[in-house]
Amino acid sequence: MPYADLVFTGGPVFTADAVRSRATTVAVTGGRIVAVGGDDVRDLVGPSTEVVDLAGRMLIPGFQDAHVHPVWGGLDMLRCDLAGFHTAPEYIDAIGRYAASHAQDPWILGGGWQMSAFPGGTPTAALLDTVVADRPAFFPNRDGHGAWVNSAALRLAGIDRDTPDPADGRIERDADGNPSGTLHEGAMALVNRLLPEEPLERLTEALLVGQRHLHSFGITAWQDAIVGSYGDAGDPGPAYLKAASEGTLTARVVGAIWWDRARGIEQIPSLRERRERYRGGRFAATSVKVMQDGVAENFTAAMLEPYHDGHHHPTDNSGISFVDPAVLNEAVPLLDAEGFQVHFHAIGDRAVRECLDAVESAIARNGRRDNRHHIAHIQVVHPDDIPRFRALGVAANMQSLWATLEPQMVDLTLPFLGPRRSAWQYPFGDLLRSGAVLAAGSDWSVSSPDPLAAIHVAVNRTAAPGEEGGDEPFLPEQAIDLATSLTAYTAGSAWVNHLDEVTGTIRAGAYADVAVLDRDPFAAPADEIGETRVLQTFVEGERVHAAADA
Repeated sequence: MPYADLVFTGGPVFTADAVRSRATTVAVTGGRIVAVGGDDVRDLVGPSTEVVDLAGRMLIPGFQDAHVHPVWGGLDMLRCDLAGFHTAPEYIDAIGRYAASHAQDPWILGGGWQMSAFPGGTPTAALLDTVVADRPAFFPNRDGHGAWVNSAALRLAGIDRDTPDPADGRIERDADGNPSGTLHEGAMALVNRLLPEEPLERLTEALLVGQRHLHSFGITAWQDAIVGSYGDAGDPGPAYLKAASEGTLTARVVGAIWWDRARGIEQIPSLRERRERYRGGRFAATSVKVMQDGVAENFTAAMLEPYHDGHHHPTDNSGISFVDPAVLNEAVPLLDAEGFQVHFHAIGDRAVRECLDAVESAIARNGRRDNRHHIAHIQVVHPDDIPRFRALGVAANMQSLWATLEPQMVDLTLPFLGPRRSAWQYPFGDLLRSGAVLAAGSDWSVSSPDPLAAIHVAVNRTAAPGEEGGDEPFLPEQAIDLATSLTAYTAGSAWVNHLDEVTGTIRAGAYADVAVLDRDPFAAPADEIGETRVLQTFVEGERVHAAADA
């Protein structure tokens, strides 16, 4: 065998293969792994071979984020980014400084605030007016299911006490019925439809900013969870095509085309057209994103039973199914027959059941196909539905970072779900024991894109270093082990992305999409997993990230 182009040696290799074998040396030629083993592989080192000395640190397959929004995340980083702050005074200070330094901008745009920073999770226009009153301001929260606007934005949109709530959202109001400054779900569209359109060059810049950020966490591939016109950022699809044509898209990306919940099956031909058009280089939009419900914090997650009020009494609100189940049961079999993967958003137990029912309908009509449908978030899952993931071949797409007793959970979720349903949250352990396929993602910019922080939570069920949350484990019986969590974030997500033939594991013949950690996390206590960092990231053997101390 000729000498290799690149050799990693001198440290443990987590292969993520079927038997989770260990090795100490990996050789790469022409962007593909040609050998995995020990001292014997070192014979492939020649005069021009680049040798990466792991020095006892671990080599892993590149992480793959199965649910992420890199263009939006990059755009947040270019705008007024609130993700690094945690309190209302910090937000106001940051917005004030940004507005002053962007005096010529017709709108003040940004995002990333946490609901737990405000009473009831609902900031007011009056507060935002204290730092920006001369221009409209629009700030989606971290989960993207609500927005904080100022009085100028409300006036420009014509939102007043007589404006009805849209069918898929809610206008937060004060005691007199006047809009108070928070717009939930579909009510955001009343304002964001007025925002200036971001040019393609700006969206492409945002994509490349987001890509650099994700590479710094060892992420080499992902599924963009919304490709289409949703929210205030514009359609990421053209930016991916531009980057792919210019050779600047270094990640492998599957796009999930947005299902317009205001329409029905008549949109399927347009989805087919976009699937053909949105394909180039390392980008292919082969999935369809169905957002079936909202989030529990604003009571729009679809629940089988009503939410409680603050006094533990049932209300008359059980959330919103954005897509009528009858439409869903008609649409998913048609999408499945067309060869689309369906990427569901489901937070509440009713939404999860509705998505599983739709896949069951697709199997009944089409038989079992290899489209690899998956449900993201899976916050509240009824115990009866746990075994259905395995039975129906639906992957459980975990956002593990959220499974802690952080303020939003403690203040805005647990009191309104009640003890019984609260115990059904993020049931990763039960899903694993049932035999379900586990994949993983971050939902960045909703939360940190750091896979090792999410893996820390999946293993410990406590907050990762630097994240909010106490030391008490949240439903520790739902913890999963480190190897399982690493495999979910590599091989599991690669399977969901239909990239498992060439990525997701370290084996001969696979692409050299790998990451070097700063330690072997298996050699330290589990409560130190979140301290692990990525030193280098490679795609097809090309270095796309190197930390200063790599």
